[in-house]
Amino acid sequence: MFEKRIAKHLTAAIAVLLVLTSTLWARGLDEQPQDFVLKVIETTDVHGALLPYDFINDKETDTSLAQVAGLVKEARAVDGQEVLLLDNGDILQGQPIVYYSNFEAVNQTHIAADVMNYLGYDAGSVGNHDVEAGHAAYDKLVGEFDFPWLAANVVSTETGRPYFEPYKTFRINGAKVVVFGLCTPGVPTWLPENLWEGLEFRGMVETAQEWIPVIERTETPDLIIGLFHSGTDFTYSGYSKDDRLNPNASQVVAEEVPGFDLILTGHDHQTHNEFVTNTAGEQVLILGANDAARTVGVATVRMDYDEKTGVWKASLTGGIVDGADLPVDAEFVSRFSGAKTEVMEYVNKPIGRFTKSISTRDSMFKDSAFVDLIHEIQLELTDADVSFAAPLSLDAQINEGDIYVRDMFNLYKYENLLYTMELTGGQIDDFLEYSYGNWMDTMTGPQDQLIRFKKDDSGNLVFNERYNSYDTVTRYYNYDSAAGIDYVVDVSAPEGDKVEILRFSDGAPFSESAAYEVAINSYRASGGGGHLTRGAGLDKEDIESATLGSTDKDLRYYLMKWIENERVVTPAADDNWRVEPAEWASAGAAASYPMLYGE
Repeated sequence: MFEKRIAKHLTAAIAVLLVLTSTLWARGLDEQPQDFVLKVIETTDVHGALLPYDFINDKETDTSLAQVAGLVKEARAVDGQEVLLLDNGDILQGQPIVYYSNFEAVNQTHIAADVMNYLGYDAGSVGNHDVEAGHAAYDKLVGEFDFPWLAANVVSTETGRPYFEPYKTFRINGAKVVVFGLCTPGVPTWLPENLWEGLEFRGMVETAQEWIPVIERTETPDLIIGLFHSGTDFTYSGYSKDDRLNPNASQVVAEEVPGFDLILTGHDHQTHNEFVTNTAGEQVLILGANDAARTVGVATVRMDYDEKTGVWKASLTGGIVDGADLPVDAEFVSRFSGAKTEVMEYVNKPIGRFTKSISTRDSMFKDSAFVDLIHEIQLELTDADVSFAAPLSLDAQINEGDIYVRDMFNLYKYENLLYTMELTGGQIDDFLEYSYGNWMDTMTGPQDQLIRFKKDDSGNLVFNERYNSYDTVTRYYNYDSAAGIDYVVDVSAPEGDKVEILRFSDGAPFSESAAYEVAINSYRASGGGGHLTRGAGLDKEDIESATLGSTDKDLRYYLMKWIENERVVTPAADDNWRVEPAEWASAGAAASYPMLYGE
């Protein structure tokens, strides 16, 4: 009997010990809890600014990951301070150095992996422009990164599980810190399906609501950080707070999904540093940085452990560091000098010659040689009847003389594919009405602005300090014009009734009821900007059935090959469209020019 009681008590003691050990392990208390300071350093939307050099414009830069490297070193050198280095997506597009790794040097370790592993990133999130590089590029990177690439709402259609890792748990001085990743769900709206084949992009709020209880139950975290490649303005591009697939829902998640302590934002290229209150009455810090490492988000988290309750208390402060104030890290630059030399040899390859300079500034106000060059190449590549194109940079210029590979990144900024679609004449007209309705204002006389600028509730124009110019109703990359047809834009007419299509440019009649082949980039063909959806009234199924084909390489590649074949190019506007009344348009353009360019 005595032995049985001993055995019984011993069994109970072992059981308690096992439960206690399990609990301690689950809470990360296998080490003695110690108060500590955690620095959370965020880069976002780096867009290939890995080195302090602009390969497109052949000049040094004062912001890049080479400057961030020193900031990280300094933070890690502080005794008793812990550091989490996080990236918030869109690193694979922008500068030729990442384009070269994406599509040219595919048998080498990707330069982004090499750089970010060297810097010791702890986690990253997937951005829409990372997906734009295509499966081959981002699938390869997943295996090359020494850290997890997070996106809980990007789900495999085959397994129903996240395609990338949903979150990562870090054990720091006895505390458990979880970093949870989300990607903007707007990807299918902006990119062709072959780039995200087999993936489903779910809403940010619903995904956070699904995963936070799971994380709290299985990880018992002491701090939860949201790493979201998504902005905060949930009204951008006409969305509402309740839109399930709102592409800029970071603030909505912060307010409506309790559990987060810190949410790091990206995608919108804007700085954020403010607290919001969630539905549980808790304060959540929203912190975001600019693109190209122009600023870096730094959150200081004081973690204090209460021995009586066994609970950690987190005190957060947000900060924004100006990247231009950071010195270049010499060791970093030396480490990647070979990569720089290799890419410079690539971008400095001559491909042809322009007999005159072209600028996107002209494209904001009238038919221009810059955009018409893109139109000409699109029509020749596809043999389409009509071409749609927009200036993809507000202020890009290609000078007369020799043209190099690097100039192609000014001529065409993004890695869009070229699509051919079948649209009716009426849909083409509606497309253009939508484009010019958001592009050019309705003028009452020559004293008015030609460009349609954004206005506040009091009717005043909205100045954007970041760009040192006034905000427009839509971005310049949505200023689509057409080639192949002659038409007039009447800025005295109301929105929706500004465009009159006269004829095809070869003199053939144009019919609203007839079907025509249209050359269009993949962003627009996927519904980006709303020209096909809100403008021409097509839904997803309509767009799919109207799509006739696509190139297998990006447009920049074909533009480069076209110029190489021509050797000598004389860019010129074909003047197939004009703005009337001409006197109003001229005066309105003169008034709008300094509003855009600050001159």
